[in-house]
Amino acid sequence: MVALVKTVAYLGLEARSVEVQCSVAPGLPKFNIVGLADKAVGESKERVRAALSSMGLALPPKRITINLSPADLPKEGSHYDLPIALALLAAMGVTDAEQLGDWIAVGELALDARIVPSPGVLLAAIHASEQEIGLICPRAQGSEARWASEVPVCAAPDLASLLNHLKGTQRLPDPEPGVVESEPAGSDLKQVKGQETAKRALEIAAAGGHNLLMIGPPGAGKSLLASCLPGILPPLSPPEALEVSMVQSVAGTLEEGRISRTRPFRAPHHSASMAALTGGGLRVKPGEVSLAHLGVLFLDELPEFQRAVLDSLRQPLETGKVDVARANAHVSFPANVQLVAAMNPCRCGHLGDAALACSRAPRCAADYQSKVSGPMLDRIDLHVEVDPVSAADLALPPPAEGSAQVAARVSQARERQTARLDATKARTNADLEGDALERFATPDEAGRQLLMQAATAMRLSARSYTRMLRVARTIADLAGAEEVGRIHVAEALSYRRQAPRA
Repeated sequence: MVALVKTVAYLGLEARSVEVQCSVAPGLPKFNIVGLADKAVGESKERVRAALSSMGLALPPKRITINLSPADLPKEGSHYDLPIALALLAAMGVTDAEQLGDWIAVGELALDARIVPSPGVLLAAIHASEQEIGLICPRAQGSEARWASEVPVCAAPDLASLLNHLKGTQRLPDPEPGVVESEPAGSDLKQVKGQETAKRALEIAAAGGHNLLMIGPPGAGKSLLASCLPGILPPLSPPEALEVSMVQSVAGTLEEGRISRTRPFRAPHHSASMAALTGGGLRVKPGEVSLAHLGVLFLDELPEFQRAVLDSLRQPLETGKVDVARANAHVSFPANVQLVAAMNPCRCGHLGDAALACSRAPRCAADYQSKVSGPMLDRIDLHVEVDPVSAADLALPPPAEGSAQVAARVSQARERQTARLDATKARTNADLEGDALERFATPDEAGRQLLMQAATAMRLSARSYTRMLRVARTIADLAGAEEVGRIHVAEALSYRRQAPRA
């Protein structure tokens, strides 16, 4: 007899249909799993054997063959345990094989027959909703699966309870959707004393979704400013929150089905590898740039990152996605991030202070900053100098304006952009390109002349020229202006700097 159970394979944020076929035939006792399975799937037979044994069921002394179809699609992960076990039980006649045709099953089995969480349940639930069938998943991930439309979800704590539910002798409760969290994240701008120029640049970056680089000595407040950014960004819309949660689901970081409206903030250490930052590994997983999708990727001590690792971010910053190519798979992850970077002006960090600077100044600044490639710096819209804060500034009371007031202005600017860009694919001014850029970001005659003069004097590349237009459009939105003027272009140019030449 051959029994069939549906499940899925994950390729990036795409779930593809997989059919688990189980054959129990006469022959020498053997348990084979075929269909391009990785080691985790190959070990599934031992977990299934132990789980059935804990329930008092023994495998028949026959030749058992599990085929994962289509056979040429790579199968990775432990979520195949449950569909393999159900297909085997159906082939043994323990459960109804026809009834299982109305469900997609995902989940890992413990040795005592508990169904434990596995990554990607939200993607499987969305796929089941598209196929108009139900989903069988671990009870701990039932709230996660409930976010996918009105798909029927059977969230079982163990294999015995699931079998009783399918037979009708026990009723498993319907799971409830997870909690929606909307608490503001990050520090408050009231904690930042002085640094008015940097605060203004942070507000512009938040309003238009622009990349930001802060350069200053140690202790000037660069990391504190970066931690304030999530608190002034607008919350994720429901579709955006679901999009972010899909990435978290694949990565296995979506706990108890909780979906957050706060934008992600990721701050990897400068020792991070290329696979950790952009994604990859033996079993391809999203990297930090994808986990920060629709949020902030903060790179502190920018020149300390390996140059090849930094340059691997160039394509994601342009296209908003990461393509991970492997011999057996080609996987794409979303990576529409806002890059915020911080760095010291030189190795010692005290380039501007003659009393503290090293003996190699100013040569050390050129050597240190050259660790970041020109094309990488070209993709950063705003460059701002963060000066050291004096003791007199620290003794002052906290500023009256905090994150709440700045967030209100940012929200108004974002609303103007949403209304303007409704018919385009762009989310923010930072995404403007082509005809939309010409229509909405072209400055008036005075602004155009200033931009042309600056482009010649500063030797701006075509990319830098375009990014200046986008920043000027955001500054105009913060000012409530319909047209980009000379004053907006001038402020945008003030946040552009040329990298020192070696």
